[in-house]
Amino acid sequence: MGLSLTEIAQELNAANKKVQLIYAFNGSGKTRLSREFKQLIAPKTDSDEDIEQTEPYGPKIFYYNAFTEDLFYWDNDLHLDTEPKLKIQPNSFTQWVLQDQGQDRNIVANFQHYTDEKLTPHFSEDFSEVTFSFERGNNERSENIKISKGEESNFIWSVFYSLLEQVIEVLNVAEPGERETNQFNQLEYVFIDDPISSLDENHLIELAADLARLIKSSQSTVKFIITTHNPLFYNVLHNEFKQDRFKKYLLKKYEDGEYELVPQPHDSPFSYHLYLKAELEKAIVTGLLNKYHFNFLRNILEKTSTFLGYQDWTELLPPGDDGRPNPYEARIINISSHSKHAGEETIDLTENDKRVLEFLVRETSQNYRFKQRNS
Repeated sequence: MGLSLTEIAQELNAANKKVQLIYAFNGSGKTRLSREFKQLIAPKTDSDEDIEQTEPYGPKIFYYNAFTEDLFYWDNDLHLDTEPKLKIQPNSFTQWVLQDQGQDRNIVANFQHYTDEKLTPHFSEDFSEVTFSFERGNNERSENIKISKGEESNFIWSVFYSLLEQVIEVLNVAEPGERETNQFNQLEYVFIDDPISSLDENHLIELAADLARLIKSSQSTVKFIITTHNPLFYNVLHNEFKQDRFKKYLLKKYEDGEYELVPQPHDSPFSYHLYLKAELEKAIVTGLLNKYHFNFLRNILEKTSTFLGYQDWTELLPPGDDGRPNPYEARIINISSHSKHAGEETIDLTENDKRVLEFLVRETSQNYRFKQRNS
């Protein structure tokens, strides 16, 4: 029933849609899928081996994923009192966007738009490194600082996004001979994997809407694939794109290491908590309950408590004889869902833990009147 990631990549290519949007849990293989897709569209040769990890752009595909961030690394030997600098590995991607196109101003503007208007990147003359400071508004600035990991991801996305803007603008010129460069003429796909996961909800919505508008402005034959684990980002994009040029999926990973690309309906956004509930119920029926299913339950309870106006999700747990939530039930959910790798664990539960989980799922569904699935 399942497919390999190579077969999933072939399925995406065969769909021939302008935009394909994929939701998947963290650890489900989104980044590996982007690599498989790149290999399908632009197979590497032996001569490509040395540059494979540092080139997110090729003639046929341009992609953003975890490997894109490897182009940037910190030189922050504080032992030698070195000022922290974000170094840029030599590559054609940043060379074109910075040196050839002079996009550094756009990058700074995009970065400040999603972070802080006073947090300013400063490129070296040869664009081999970046320093950051806070502008004080009186022609003075702070000492160079090391930005947070979230701000660093924002900066790298801003570099990618600025190049993507330029690529779309170039390819929107219908006649190839009239374009300012011919290096994008063979481009077939842009693959974007989880652009920013550290933004607050307002900026995340804004980024998704900006990305959708940019993609919708593309008049060339280039196609776009976007993968994410963030349901809000997924749903904003869902609402932005046209149905006739757009297809959306859920990427499921099975315990045997195979995958399934499940098409999703166009008439409504992806209901993440309902998907988790369905997965829980299926695991109960099949008897395949594992530790990570407590994480699913906690997620459902958190979203439900927020919607209903409760301060704490534990208030939704069935009350005991004293009218308060059973402390054991709250504790087992906490312990099982706070593990560093809770979303990926397959540790078997005791029979008692399984009974508790089944009871809590049933009580939650009945008490808060979730619509029952057809059997």
